[in-house]
Amino acid sequence: MDRTSELNEYLTSPTRLPLFVTGDNLEVLSQLPDNTIDCIITSPPYWGQRDYANGGIGLEDKPSLFIENMLQLTKELRRILKPTGSFWLNLGDTYDNKCLQGIPWRVAIAMTDKQNWTLRNSVIWNKHKGGLNSSNDRLRNVHENVFHFVKNAKGYYYDAAAIRTKPREAIVKNGAVVSATGVSGVRYKRQIELSTSLSEEEKQSAFTELNNVLSKVNKGEVSDFRMIIRNQQRTTHSDAATVSGRAKELRDKGFYFLVYHPDGTLPSDVWDILPEDTQKREKHFAPFPEDLCRIPILATCPTDGIVLDPFCGTGTANKVALSYERKSIGVDISQEYIDLAHKRIGINGYNFAF
Repeated sequence: MDRTSELNEYLTSPTRLPLFVTGDNLEVLSQLPDNTIDCIITSPPYWGQRDYANGGIGLEDKPSLFIENMLQLTKELRRILKPTGSFWLNLGDTYDNKCLQGIPWRVAIAMTDKQNWTLRNSVIWNKHKGGLNSSNDRLRNVHENVFHFVKNAKGYYYDAAAIRTKPREAIVKNGAVVSATGVSGVRYKRQIELSTSLSEEEKQSAFTELNNVLSKVNKGEVSDFRMIIRNQQRTTHSDAATVSGRAKELRDKGFYFLVYHPDGTLPSDVWDILPEDTQKREKHFAPFPEDLCRIPILATCPTDGIVLDPFCGTGTANKVALSYERKSIGVDISQEYIDLAHKRIGINGYNFAF
C-alpha cells in the first residue's frame, strides 16, 4: 500500500509525537525519500533466537542468509539516512552446534566492505546479568554489541557536549589552586628541575608552559591536566615520532600536556546498562533498555531531527526520542506490538498500516 503522501506529511509536520507504521520494514522504508532520517537506532531480531509469530528476519536457516537479509535492510537505511546522519545497530550473537557465530561482526564488516559504511565505534553493552546458562564448558554471555555507523566519514552531526559528564572542579588547597584530582604542579616542577634528559632551554620552556596551564586551572578554564616529561612518566603511545604526534613532541620539546576537556569527559565504549525488566512488560520479551538510546539520540540527532527504528517493537527508541523532544518513526510487522507502543507512550498518535 502506498503511504508516501502520509509519510511526507509527518516528516514536514510540527508534531513531536511518534509515527508508528505497521508493516514489512523494507516495504515501508522504500516509500521514504532519500536523505530523510537523522538518526537510526534499532535492535533487529537476532538470528536463531526466537520464533516470531509474524515471521521476518532472524528465522533464516543459516547465518549467511541472515547477513544477506540484513544487508538488504542496511542498503535501504543508507539511502534514507541524511549525509550527516548516524546508524546505531544493536546485535547479539548466537551459538550454532556449540560454535559462537560472530554474527554482529560479520554484519558490521559486510556493511563496511560492501556498502561503504564508516564504523565509528564498537560499543560493548555490559548487561551485568545474562540469561540462565546450564553450560559447564564455556563462560556466561553478558554483553552485546552496539555499532555506531555513519554514512560519511566527515561532516556527520555529533553533539559531544550533550553527552559529556560534568567535570570535577579545581579547588583551593593550602592557599594554592589545584586541579580536580589534586595536581598542583609541584611534583612536575621538581621533575623538570632534576631532569637529566631535558636541556636547559627545554627546562625553561617546560616551566613556562606548566605555569600557563596552572594559570588556566586558576581561571577555571581547565579542570584537570597531566604533564608527560621525557623519561619521567610512562607513555602509552608508540615511541616512533613518525606515527605518534605525542612521541614527536617528546622528541622535539621534551614534554607535552594532556588537558582534560573543560566540559567533562565523553562516555567510554563500554556501557554498563541493566536490561529492561521484562517481567513488567506485556508480550514483548526482547526490549532493549531506554538508557541504550540516550547517548545515540543526544549525540547524533539534532533537536529538529528525526529518529527511526525499523524494528520498533513496543517503541523504546520512540519513547526516548519523545522525551528529548525529537520526532521519530517506528516500524514493526506486528500490529500487536504497535498497539502496545501506543499504550506504553500514552498517545493515540499517527499509525499507518501497510
